[in-house]
Amino acid sequence: MIPQPHNPLALQPHAQPRSVTVLGATGSIGASTAKLLALHRGSFRVEALTAYDNVASLVEQAKLLGARRAVIGNEAHYMELKSALAGTSIEAAAGADAVIEAARMPSDIVIAGIVGAAGLMPTLAAIQRGATVALANKECLVCAGSLMMEEVKRHNATLLPVDSEHSAIFQVFDFERPETIEKIILTASGGPFRTFTREQMKNVTPEQAVRHPNWSMGAKISIDSATMMNKALEIIEASHLFPLPHEQIEVLVHPESIIHSMVSYVDGSVLAQLGTPDMCTPIAYALAWPARIASPSAKLDFTTLKSLTFEASDTKRFPALRLAREVLAAGGNASVVFNAANEIAVARFLRKEIAFLDIVAIIEKTLADVANSPLRRIEDVIEADTQSRVVAENTHV
Repeated sequence: MIPQPHNPLALQPHAQPRSVTVLGATGSIGASTAKLLALHRGSFRVEALTAYDNVASLVEQAKLLGARRAVIGNEAHYMELKSALAGTSIEAAAGADAVIEAARMPSDIVIAGIVGAAGLMPTLAAIQRGATVALANKECLVCAGSLMMEEVKRHNATLLPVDSEHSAIFQVFDFERPETIEKIILTASGGPFRTFTREQMKNVTPEQAVRHPNWSMGAKISIDSATMMNKALEIIEASHLFPLPHEQIEVLVHPESIIHSMVSYVDGSVLAQLGTPDMCTPIAYALAWPARIASPSAKLDFTTLKSLTFEASDTKRFPALRLAREVLAAGGNASVVFNAANEIAVARFLRKEIAFLDIVAIIEKTLADVANSPLRRIEDVIEADTQSRVVAENTHV
């Protein structure tokens, strides 16, 4: 289920420590989560932490937080992990199946922070045991939104959005009266190339593209922000999280990243969630829901805010926004193709094999080259994802 944000239990603190599993513990979401868990050490108990390659950071976190189990996705690092944890009570495990098993371990909340489609199966495993899942992996809903939401209902799981924009909407969305909502307004910083022309974007380097003006994020998400693919994926995610058609989801450029998103009601009221650009805030909200806990995020000082500015989004300079609407209209496996092609194209750009503008061009060509077909089972998602990656890896523009 998508829980109601105005639950009266929100004023009641948790009676005992909540158990937590963090999928993707060494990424930017995982690092922010670790900061919060360390700050509130008496309120949370860590069941499992997972990472793919970064053994050193995984071990450091596991020891700091007293995790029961540490899992490295890359099996080649198992002995290194086991050796580093020798003399502790922390269990070591490795491999994709071990990551999924970690998601199945009993815990009150699972932070789903694995980047990309790789997070799909572990997140689904957590949902299928009826867990509360704090979803920071937008690609899960992009790739398998309808199937995943069906599983959420079937297993009585709880889904809490962690993306700052969807968390903001969640906090001000009236789920009991969605008919009173005119539209959702997703805000976007515009990324590092907000004022660039298409001509100026031609020679953008990976080093330039990962320098986000407001947020500290991993390379892939930073590139997505630069192409505004991040916002395109968020349109698709929002269409699954909130009971509104995508035509009622608007993207508004807000360079300061203070207003994280808004909900506009039919009576003219617009409710917004504001805060400094720090992922600790939405993670803290999800960790403590339906209560709230303190966060190390800097607090807003309205006396120092010089201005809040807004601009219309530009689908000509940033065509990923247009493609997201076309993908939603097409249905079937289009969103899987969209996401997989983006992951491959971003990786190729980071390897300096293609130019910045080629990223979205490859996505569009892959969408045209991969036949649209219905998604009836999770296996259909995996098949479409695999096929799309092969096509995108070999696409030239």
